[in-house]
Amino acid sequence: MPRSIPSDRRVAPGVDRLGDDVVNFYLVEEPDGLVLVDAGVPAHLDQLRAHLAGSGRSLTDIRAVLLTHGHPDHTGLAHTLQQAGADVWVHESDAAILRDGPRSALRHAKPERSMLPYLLRRPAAIATPLRLARAGAFTAPSTPGVRAFGDDQRLDEVPGAPRALALPGHTPGSTGYLFPARGLLFTGDALVTHDGLTGHTGPTLVCRGFTHDSRTALASLDLLDRLDHLTDATLLLPGHGEPVTGDPRTVTHRARQAGSR
Repeated sequence: MPRSIPSDRRVAPGVDRLGDDVVNFYLVEEPDGLVLVDAGVPAHLDQLRAHLAGSGRSLTDIRAVLLTHGHPDHTGLAHTLQQAGADVWVHESDAAILRDGPRSALRHAKPERSMLPYLLRRPAAIATPLRLARAGAFTAPSTPGVRAFGDDQRLDEVPGAPRALALPGHTPGSTGYLFPARGLLFTGDALVTHDGLTGHTGPTLVCRGFTHDSRTALASLDLLDRLDHLTDATLLLPGHGEPVTGDPRTVTHRARQAGSR
């Protein structure tokens, strides 16, 4: 199991970053309930339970799970949380991955390139998929009956009424979630600050060995730049790597400079 991020690590008022040194997921406290952005891997269940118990809560207090996309390192606890009573939300273009199970991601969102060239250049990169496998990422149960949405809509039934922003490319249904009143933008893997396959650190796109369509992913950065309501976002929370504070356009510029590897 990867090294855990301390479960009490607060990255913003009412926002806790959970997971490990491979993948992030986030717990958001809203006055009308708890929201989980992404769902880690099955081995994170004990961490999540312990974190909730620290404030007298349990899995049943999570009202919604917002999945940024259907890859198995982001959906591992979706079934468990759905069984506990949470609504699981995902873009309609990735809903089939949840329905058919984590191994179907290779069919529904096939990566643009093989992992082999990356492993030949950086053999240590094999640790990332091996760690995910040991953590149960590829054997988690399927999650039928998710709440699917289309492009760019406000999710009024979710605590905090976040706006779902379609950012396709990494997968067809990659989505960011904006909580405008709080200045939070969860980017999932549409924009990350660490790529486990290449070892790159800093704002970037996920490499083509894990991305379905890099050209579309790059265009999604342009889409972020054109969204006026993102001027309210001051903290970007990625699926991998450290959060980034500042103007989203500055961050997307840095990711664009890093290019698609």
